[in-house]
Amino acid sequence: MASDLLADIIRLTSQINTLDGEITPLVQTQAPQLLTLPGCGALTAAKIIGETAGVARFRSEHCFAMHAGAAPIPLWSGRTAGRHRLSKYSNRQLNAALHRIAITQARLEGPGKTYIAKRLTNNNTKPEAIRCLKRRLCRTVYNLLRATS
Repeated sequence: MASDLLADIIRLTSQINTLDGEITPLVQTQAPQLLTLPGCGALTAAKIIGETAGVARFRSEHCFAMHAGAAPIPLWSGRTAGRHRLSKYSNRQLNAALHRIAITQARLEGPGKTYIAKRLTNNNTKPEAIRCLKRRLCRTVYNLLRATS
């Protein structure tokens, strides 16, 4: 049974590498600027391009952020005024792609890690800082996609 699983892993890995080789040139022709974004690889960029379905359909970066689920929604309950949450009615796949970029940027040295550190010194929790970084990434991704279209 273990040898069957190993054979499946080897077969699937070769299929993944083949598909990655096909996707990378397509992303480089559609939106090469996304690949310059730290933490955004070819598969994540392809997911963003596919889930956005044409950035021109959004009239502003705020609409794009709302669609992606990165626009903060005020949340009040009892004494918790001033808190925010993310929309439940958004494109979860696009949100997941932005989340992957945010987590990678928070881990690596660079602007994302600096931004998270600044937010944490302003008494934000780690999830709140990640939410703010995702909203900032929405602005960047929107502008990069607008530049290519």
